[in-house]
Amino acid sequence: MTRPITDNALAIEGLVKIYPRADRPALDGLTLNVARGNIFGLLGPNGAGKTTAISILCTLLRPTAGKVIVLGHDVVRQADAIRRAIGLVPQEIALYPSLTARENLRYFARILRIPGRNVEARVAECLEMVGLSDCADRRIATFSGGMKRRANLAVGVLHEPEILFLDEPTVGIDAQSRNLILERLAELNRAGMTIIYTTHYMEEAQQLCDEIAIIDAGKVIAQGLPTQLVADADGCANLEELFLALTGKQLRD
Repeated sequence: MTRPITDNALAIEGLVKIYPRADRPALDGLTLNVARGNIFGLLGPNGAGKTTAISILCTLLRPTAGKVIVLGHDVVRQADAIRRAIGLVPQEIALYPSLTARENLRYFARILRIPGRNVEARVAECLEMVGLSDCADRRIATFSGGMKRRANLAVGVLHEPEILFLDEPTVGIDAQSRNLILERLAELNRAGMTIIYTTHYMEEAQQLCDEIAIIDAGKVIAQGLPTQLVADADGCANLEELFLALTGKQLRD
C-alpha cells in the first residue's frame, strides 16, 4: 500500500532526466517512495541512473520531467528548504587536501550555518564518531583512503540532517574503515536519520538496508525487503545472485 505523502521521506513519480546529446534517458519514468526512518538502498549497474537520481534528489540537477518531493518539498520550487535538511556524502572525496580534518570540518560548519558557539563541540563529536580524533590535526593529503572516506562522512552529518544521501561511501577502502562506516550509519539511523545508500557491494546492502530498489536503464526493476526479494526469486541464494539475474552479467564499463 502506498504511504501518505506525510510519511514519506522521498516521493518520486515519473522522474525523467535526459542529458543533451544522449542517445537515451538517464532516468526513464523512475517512480518510488521511501518511508521516513528507513535505510534505503538504491542499487544498479554502472550507468543505471543511481548518481543522476541522487543528484536530482539533492537539488544538484534539475529533472527533465516528473515530480520529486523530498521531506514534503518540491525539488524544483523549494530547493533551498531541501538543502537545509539533507546531507550528502558524494562518491568523490569532497575535502580540501591542504587543510587538516579539523579545519575541513570547521570550514563546512560555517557553510552549513552551524551556530559559532556550537562549532567546536560538533566538530569534535563528528571526528570522534568516525574515529579520527587522534589525527584531527593532520592534513587530509596525508590520510589513507579509508580515513578520507570517514572524514567525508563526518562532513555529511555535521548539521544532523534529516536525510543523509551516500553515493558509494565505502568504495576502495579497507575492511576496518568499511565496518566502522556501516556501524555508524546504523547508529545514525537508530537515532532517527533516514539514509539513502548507493553501493555496488551487495553484501552491504543486504546487511544494512531496510528496503532496496534495483534500477536499470533509469527504471525500477525490483523493490522490497532484501530478504524477501531473495526468497521470492527462484534459484537465488543471496542478493548478489538476484542482482545479476535481473541486470545480467554483461560488463557495464
